[in-house]
Amino acid sequence: MLDDRIRAAMLHGPGRPDADGVSDYVTHLVAALDGIGVEVTPGPVRPDGERGLGQRGGVVVGPDTGVHRKRDADLGSRHDARPRRCCDGGSVTTNSAPTTAPTGLAGAHRRLPLPDVLRGVAILGTLATNVWLFATPGSEARFLTDATAISAASVGTAEPVAAVVEGVFRFLANGKFLALLTILFGVGLAIQHRSAVDRGRSWPGGYGWRALLLFVEGTLHFVLVFAFDVLMGYAVVALLVAWLLARAERVQRVAMYAAGALHVALMALLTLALATAPPGAPADPAVVAADARVFTAGSWADQVAFRLDNWLALRAEPIVSFGLLVFLFLLGVRLFRAGAFDPDVRGRALRRRLLVVGLGAGLPLNAATTLAGPEFFLFDRYVCAPVLALGYLGMVGVLLDRVRRPGPVTAGLTAVGRTALSCYVAQNVLCVLVAYGWGLGLAHAWQDASPWWVLGLWATVGLTLAGGARWCLRRYGQGPLEALQKAALRRLPAS
Repeated sequence: MLDDRIRAAMLHGPGRPDADGVSDYVTHLVAALDGIGVEVTPGPVRPDGERGLGQRGGVVVGPDTGVHRKRDADLGSRHDARPRRCCDGGSVTTNSAPTTAPTGLAGAHRRLPLPDVLRGVAILGTLATNVWLFATPGSEARFLTDATAISAASVGTAEPVAAVVEGVFRFLANGKFLALLTILFGVGLAIQHRSAVDRGRSWPGGYGWRALLLFVEGTLHFVLVFAFDVLMGYAVVALLVAWLLARAERVQRVAMYAAGALHVALMALLTLALATAPPGAPADPAVVAADARVFTAGSWADQVAFRLDNWLALRAEPIVSFGLLVFLFLLGVRLFRAGAFDPDVRGRALRRRLLVVGLGAGLPLNAATTLAGPEFFLFDRYVCAPVLALGYLGMVGVLLDRVRRPGPVTAGLTAVGRTALSCYVAQNVLCVLVAYGWGLGLAHAWQDASPWWVLGLWATVGLTLAGGARWCLRRYGQGPLEALQKAALRRLPAS
């Protein structure tokens, strides 16, 4: 019966507006939606007489028509409330995603622009940290003897202006954008979960295949390109968080805070151990020099062998920070459900709050741990940096709220965000080709020109990614690795 009523509304067409500015078409549609518990506040029909149902199946009742799902105890927790934009500008607000999407409502969710922009910022921001590893002679091998090589405390120049520029750049980047990227991965997981629930699909369902594919991609990236891959750790944590999303809200909340508390306790203990430990014996200079030559003069095969020989030490970061990853994934889920990415009054208020709290608390905390010395490296990168990352999230959101007409910067960041997997791998491949010995070898040849050439490398690779991502989206609608991932998932069962 309901399908017949919606079909009748669709076939009726816009008709002529009546005295109240509401067409017969809208009247039919209102009656149909009322049957599934959707309350519609009519507004004037667009003068061009455009049909109310969008081409993607979303509910569209004109730009000035408010559509609201009726409040009902059976609709779920109010914590899941979130505004949703229709295909031509109408506003749909639901208290909860229905267990099964009714006919005609599937696909009513419009892609939010802010997560894409933030993801682009995070991708280029992680490069702002990793570029110092690529540009340092010894690169990945140096991590085995100096884990603080990417921090602001490891500025490698004595020239005052260069030291200040390098120190500020490292300070603003180290750990902050990695935390932001992790939060956004949780946001993406929440979006996939909502999509599955709206379509009446079981969760996590075939998500395990997606996580397995991500782990394989990360493993290949680790072995063949760059030792400090994040995809492997994300894949493992995503499996756990995907399972948690099928549990009660209280279970998710307890897991989030427990993971965060355990992580902070672990970082505090490790920091205390570093601060109180007696000086250790220096590494054998011959061994250090031999490892460094792998990346300054060695072949690609030599570097692959080095990563395999030292895989456990090079995979220490996702192991040590596992609790942080779980916490940030679930924090991303909670921020998404709270409406922090929505283009409405509540979303803007949340972003302003994140800006004030994140920058207000994060800047002094990170400054203190940076100035405290290398012994506080773990606390600086894995405890204080995520606080400032929330400030970055709020700052980008507030700036985007003020953008009237998106320009090339917004378009470039959006493109990078929508092709994040391809851009993440591509930026590391480009830096390897420029810096390592089997490529141009500039890390060794231009080491006296640091930090200026390093900053130039970061800017050049970033602009290349933005331009390439925009071209890929115009030409193919997706990035190459995203296309490969989708093709592989289509061949897997229940994915």
